[in-house]
Amino acid sequence: MPTEVILPKVDMDMATGQISRWFYKEGDAIKKGEPLFEIETDKAAMEVDAPASGTLRNVTGAEGVDIAVGSPVAWIYAEGEAAEPAAPVADAGLPKTVGPDPDVETDSKPVAASEARALVNGSGETAKTCCAKDRPAEGERRGVRATPLARRLARQFGLDLKAIAGQGPLGRIGREDVEAAAAKAQAKPVEARVEGTAEAPAPAMARAPAPQIQPAAPLRATTTADTPLHVARLREGEGTPIVLLHGFGSESASWRPLLAEFAGGNPVLGLDLPAHGGSVAREASGFDALVSGVEQTLLALGLASCHLVGHSLGGAVATAVAAGLSVDTRSLMLLAPAGFGPDIDTAFAEGFARAVDEAPVRSWLRHLVSDPAAISDGFARATARGRADGVQAEAQMRLVGSLFSNGTQHFTVRDLVGTLAMPVKIVAGAEDRVVPVRHFTGLPGTVALHVFPRTGHMPQFEQRAAVARLLHELTR
Repeated sequence: MPTEVILPKVDMDMATGQISRWFYKEGDAIKKGEPLFEIETDKAAMEVDAPASGTLRNVTGAEGVDIAVGSPVAWIYAEGEAAEPAAPVADAGLPKTVGPDPDVETDSKPVAASEARALVNGSGETAKTCCAKDRPAEGERRGVRATPLARRLARQFGLDLKAIAGQGPLGRIGREDVEAAAAKAQAKPVEARVEGTAEAPAPAMARAPAPQIQPAAPLRATTTADTPLHVARLREGEGTPIVLLHGFGSESASWRPLLAEFAGGNPVLGLDLPAHGGSVAREASGFDALVSGVEQTLLALGLASCHLVGHSLGGAVATAVAAGLSVDTRSLMLLAPAGFGPDIDTAFAEGFARAVDEAPVRSWLRHLVSDPAAISDGFARATARGRADGVQAEAQMRLVGSLFSNGTQHFTVRDLVGTLAMPVKIVAGAEDRVVPVRHFTGLPGTVALHVFPRTGHMPQFEQRAAVARLLHELTR
């Protein structure tokens, strides 16, 4: 008997969800536990794993439409099992009703399934029929369908959501709709000045000035008085920038092996945390100072939004930055992040902070991985050369005591991750000796957790191709 694949409930308030994309298509062979599709709710996105191994058949769950929780979206047939036509399902891929929407303040009645289908299809006789028959009277729906990020951006730009036409399913307003409306609103005062004359200038718009939409480029990538931390431009590109935050004892250059596998076209920036790399002279009194330094640097760069990636200590910092209001974080990838549990291997942090000679540096680097071969001789020598003068060791020994001691972490970000609206992926190693993988159990269902066997504290080294693929999924 085939295994039914249903749309799961991943949030307490969830009545419907959307499949943003399938990772496999009709007829593909899949294995149990592999990511099957990505589900998007009003709050976040996460991957859903295949419940069984076999062949994917009868895919009825359409991408980009609201689907009721518990609805079948596909079936998995075991090897040799005869495939049967999908049982007829009324309004397949669409819920019987849509609403109430958690983001709508007042939603007087649910939308009929016929209207939902017409709005998804966009045109045709069905759309005409529903518009005349099923649509509520003008003013009956007083609420506005919009994602949490769209609402936040509308407040930032001083825009009224009711005046914005949403292009998403069922007219939902998304980030792109708000940004387009903001850009159009900013252009209007300029047009008015052109049409006016010196004797009779055109009247100004009666609204608060909106913040300027900053382009993704050009970006300043040097350390100045305006950028508290050193910024390395690791890759040119177009679109929303990816900002990388390294772990304790590392620096931006350590990301290059991962970027060699990354297929995305986004610009990539690496920030050196205080007491590390190009920011070695920058002091930080503790975790909050690290977070503040990153926020101030991103604002100084003029970033309106970015994708954040953080490893270990950098993962904890990235989580705190994403939970703040300074920067619009589009997605968050955390690689063996600190801050999700009370304990940590402080012997590594304290030992590596003191290390200046190649032998101890090499020994501590190998402590971070499951397979010592993952740390090349060239990487170990280059790391040791950067620490040989003792400047980084001295700075990091001053910092380490404010972050860790006696096997414990002095900060936590675990409670923050449940408040995040952007997609979040955590990548961990089953053999991590620095941050135990058990720290990542019991997290909200909106957080996608990827645990790799035979992997230690450096998944971006030991599983670089897989991590690069996961990053591409988040940022493309």
